[in-house]
Amino acid sequence: MSADTLYQQLRGHLHYLKLTAVADALAPALEHAEREHPGYTAFLHGLLKTEVDATEQRRLQGRLRFSKLPARKTLEQFDHDAQPALDRRMIDELATLRFIAEKANVLLIGPPGVGKTHLAVALGHQAIEAGYRVYYTTAADLVARTSRAAIEGRWQTTMRFWNGPQLLIVDELGYLPMPGQDASHLFQVISRRYEHGSIILTTNRGIADWGHIFEDTTVAAAILDRLLHHATVLSITGDSYRMRRHRDAIAALRPAITGRPEGGEFPSSQVGNSRRP
Repeated sequence: MSADTLYQQLRGHLHYLKLTAVADALAPALEHAEREHPGYTAFLHGLLKTEVDATEQRRLQGRLRFSKLPARKTLEQFDHDAQPALDRRMIDELATLRFIAEKANVLLIGPPGVGKTHLAVALGHQAIEAGYRVYYTTAADLVARTSRAAIEGRWQTTMRFWNGPQLLIVDELGYLPMPGQDASHLFQVISRRYEHGSIILTTNRGIADWGHIFEDTTVAAAILDRLLHHATVLSITGDSYRMRRHRDAIAALRPAITGRPEGGEFPSSQVGNSRRP
């Protein structure tokens, strides 16, 4: 059997075994081996590592697609100087992802624009890169999907879906009121995940105000009971990033608009549209 025929058969075997990365790397690997004469073990290790790396990358991309996470955020991008009251050591502890292994929860509480979603998404991306299955949803989308599932007879299937990811991120709880049935659906999701999988939940309402989110305070208490049993609670009270950017933009434009340096007074001729009688 000629060397060319043997090579083609070898590529065929690799494709049959679905080792496509090895098949693609075979020719340059053989050329390198002829030049460098590595040992058999080193040669085989290099080829198989190519396949392992390609498989890990495909799985990573699959987990990213499944997660539905918004634009990529990282913990390194988070502006800790803008939120000095936030405990940096607690963020570092969450970054270890130990809370996922322990099936614990994280509650991020604070007004709009202080970085709750940034932290949640950044932890989600870190978890994906560590091999965890993650799914992102808003609270409004979650209850909308569960409501449709109940109407269409897909309740159990939908509940299995919400229970599947090792980390479920529920964003923006509290921006819209949650009537009785919706609150009950959220409770069912949280209850099924209790001590089975982790939740990161962001909300603009302090725990004492959750009675304003839900019609039924009993359901609110039951949700809190399960969320807080094994949970890290971070309260972020700093300024909104978005409002600060708006203020900075206005401050930068003011000299051009007024013709005065920043901090100066408006010339009397430019105040209002007053006319002399």
